[in-house]
Amino acid sequence: MISRRRLSTEEKVALIQRLRSGVSVSALAREAGILRKSLYEWHAAYLAMGAAGLNRKRGPKSGGRASGGPAAAAGPPDARPPGDLARAQARIAELERVIGRQQVALDFFREALRSWDAKRRKSAATISSDSSEK
Repeated sequence: MISRRRLSTEEKVALIQRLRSGVSVSALAREAGILRKSLYEWHAAYLAMGAAGLNRKRGPKSGGRASGGPAAAAGPPDARPPGDLARAQARIAELERVIGRQQVALDFFREALRSWDAKRRKSAATISSDSSEK
């Protein structure tokens, strides 16, 4: 049976280092008395945020989405944990994708408007030339 003990950050880092050196996830989990899933989650958190990501609280944060804004990250940039940089870079990439999609939509509608305007002018010119010939 697997125990529910909490490992320190140092213990988790040591396990991740062993995992990265090629030790089997199953063998390591059995030896440490933890779930394999935990090892995978810790490894992903370590890659994303370094050692600071290993003991973060999981689940919804209190205060909803409004509390996670830029004002919540008080203090100089070098005082923030490395995870803040990764989250900021991910947010920047997400916003750049949104801007790219918006630009594609703007280009499409701009071209559609030009096409529609050209057809309308051509139709108006045809109608006025037909009426002047009569």
